[in-house]
Amino acid sequence: MKRFWYHHIRLTDPPVARFLFGDTHASWLWLVVRIYVAQEWLVSGWGKVTSAAWTGSGAGSALSEFINGALVKMGGAHPDVQGWYGTFLRDVVLPHIGVWSRIVAFGELAVGLGLFLGAFTGIAAFFGLFMNFNFLLAGTVSTNPVLLILGVLLVLAWKNAGYWGLDRWLLPWLGVPWHAPN
Repeated sequence: MKRFWYHHIRLTDPPVARFLFGDTHASWLWLVVRIYVAQEWLVSGWGKVTSAAWTGSGAGSALSEFINGALVKMGGAHPDVQGWYGTFLRDVVLPHIGVWSRIVAFGELAVGLGLFLGAFTGIAAFFGLFMNFNFLLAGTVSTNPVLLILGVLLVLAWKNAGYWGLDRWLLPWLGVPWHAPN
């Protein structure tokens, strides 16, 4: 039986999107964005990894202070931290603060290294984006909105953003995305 309500159409991206996300000529732009975002994550991650308050003998003390500050922001008519997220921080993160502290510290460093080297750029940008969401949900602004926007763009540009990096060799070796069109 033929379906009349369904007709297969291949939709194409506008020229700007094709250039930014699918043309290696734009990969120089993504290299600049990638290195900037990587530097932000590397500096922050390295500072945490080498700090006793994050990964050493006092692991968790800095994150505990951060979370307690977020929990204070749950109150008032227009709270900066939503109740559900504050409950997550209080009931899930605080009881295991040492583990979460190390996850944050080494996670930031891993995101920075992945972006700097251009290795699995889309995945690294996704996890950076995930951390930015969590920092924003905890009521912290700082550079997080800028890194969040750049992270979204790097995720969208995943096949082009790491072209000037290890992804140029890693992704074809894995079978994506640079191959001759059919």
